Amino acid sequence: MLSRDEILKPIWYAFTALDVDRNGKVSKSQLKVLSHNLCTILKIPHNTSALEEHFKDDDEGPVSTQGYMPYLNMFILDKIQANFDFKELNKMCWTLSAPKRISSKHLLISGADTFKVWCIFNFLSEDKYPLHIVTEELEYFLRRLFAAVGCSWNEDRFEDYKMQLSVKKKNLNAWELIELIGLGHFTKGINTQTLSMGINVVFQELVMDVIKQGYMMKKGHKRKNWTERWFELHLNYMSYYVSEDLIEQKGCISLDRNCCVESLPDKDGKKNLFIIKCVEKSFEISASDKKTKQEWIQAIQDCIVRIRQGLSSPHRESRQKRREMRNRLKAEQEMMENRMRKLQLANERKQAQLEAMTKNLQEASMRGDLEEQRRLQTQNELLDQYRRDLEQEKMARMQMEEKVVEKASEVEQYWQRTQELEEMYSQLKKALDDERQAKEDEEALRILQARLLQEEANKRLELEKIHQQQQEILSQSQKEKEELERERREKESALQAAQEQLESLRRQREGAQEEYMAITKKLERAANKTKNWKHRVSKQEGLLRIISPGTKSPAKITNWGPAAFTETELNELERIWQENKN
Repeated sequence: MLSRDEILKPIWYAFTALDVDRNGKVSKSQLKVLSHNLCTILKIPHNTSALEEHFKDDDEGPVSTQGYMPYLNMFILDKIQANFDFKELNKMCWTLSAPKRISSKHLLISGADTFKVWCIFNFLSEDKYPLHIVTEELEYFLRRLFAAVGCSWNEDRFEDYKMQLSVKKKNLNAWELIELIGLGHFTKGINTQTLSMGINVVFQELVMDVIKQGYMMKKGHKRKNWTERWFELHLNYMSYYVSEDLIEQKGCISLDRNCCVESLPDKDGKKNLFIIKCVEKSFEISASDKKTKQEWIQAIQDCIVRIRQGLSSPHRESRQKRREMRNRLKAEQEMMENRMRKLQLANERKQAQLEAMTKNLQEASMRGDLEEQRRLQTQNELLDQYRRDLEQEKMARMQMEEKVVEKASEVEQYWQRTQELEEMYSQLKKALDDERQAKEDEEALRILQARLLQEEANKRLELEKIHQQQQEILSQSQKEKEELERERREKESALQAAQEQLESLRRQREGAQEEYMAITKKLERAANKTKNWKHRVSKQEGLLRIISPGTKSPAKITNWGPAAFTETELNELERIWQENKN
């Protein structure tokens, strides 16, 4: 059973073909005709008033694709049965859309082949609108096409074309693919009929789900006679026709989980027999050889196994696996890009933190330098003041001593001076206490400075650790990049070696072909030369004999030419001439 996405693709082309103004909307009258044709092809009873009833609340005129989809799903797609002809649906949608987009005058392929390329595009395109085909599916199609026509695949040329598409950041649509094949961009040098045959083979395999096809002999059920038929194997059935033009179908073998295929011994003069056993009847078939027989048995058995397991046809399953692989690679690439972005953001944050910490350290260092300068300036000022006080005290003591010496006789005056000295002593003691306190303050400042220097050293160590962690993160990401680059180079080298082996085999084949042609030409020239000599000899006196290789002695020349007679004949002629002369 075809998926809804595959049925919607040709209908989308038909809808866009009716959109004459390119504004994404189509008139209701055109949609009525389109809906009627779809119901006819899909074998669905058509309700002519359903469209008007569905859009009775919408009087804005033309309908967009979003507005037409609910009606299409409700009244058409939900009622589809499995017995409709998908090829006829494609032909109807192709008839609507192709004349507006394709001019067959400049194409090297026929209109039928153009239609088949369009159907192949719909099969391989992504389920996203507007429809396009990715480069991987394009390469898969071209490889299948070249394998069908038996030509070698030019890997370098396709890589250049894929590089051009990646630079333009675009994928091909259906009309660009048709132009690519129709103008012979990759198929130059291939005969038109050969190319048409290859397109038909790929169309039968991918679009029509033909798993295997070919001529075989089938035994009749009533007259028990053997008749040659053209067989086509699909996943759920096996149809047979009078000939490969598929005009007259003679029957169909339905395959289900209860069917089986078995090999039969030779009988009734027929060889390579096998039988397909179904619930209602069995079918005896004779293949052309043992290899063909085994291939058909294996293909039919694979279909029955797939039916029992609920799997789709091999080509559809392969297409789904390729899509899942692309989605998985895309998810891994996005995850890698997100990881790289996160690493870059973390690196930027670490760098910003490092710069902020460096700036804070510089500011702290500047503040420490200023405080140290202020402390030193205050200390110098205090020392200068202390020196001035000491000098003043010294001068006062000297004056006092002079006065004591001069006025020793004056006891009372001496007593007074003694009291003054005691006062000065107390002041000096107080000054000494201040000096000691200043020294203690200096020591506290020195301890504070040492502690600040120790904190600065600790912060420098923390910064170095952060910088080392950052370098380790950067080196790890660089190693991952180098590992990915090494794997890519290994794959490229392996691919290059395979290409060189392929090119060497191609040159050997061309050399053998040239030697074969040269030997053929030599044989033709030798045959013509032998024929001319036989004709010339037959004209001379009715003699005709086979020319044999001469002796190694020097050839004798007569008036009949070099080596016209054998040695024995020449001696006989000489003897007859001598007798006549005597």
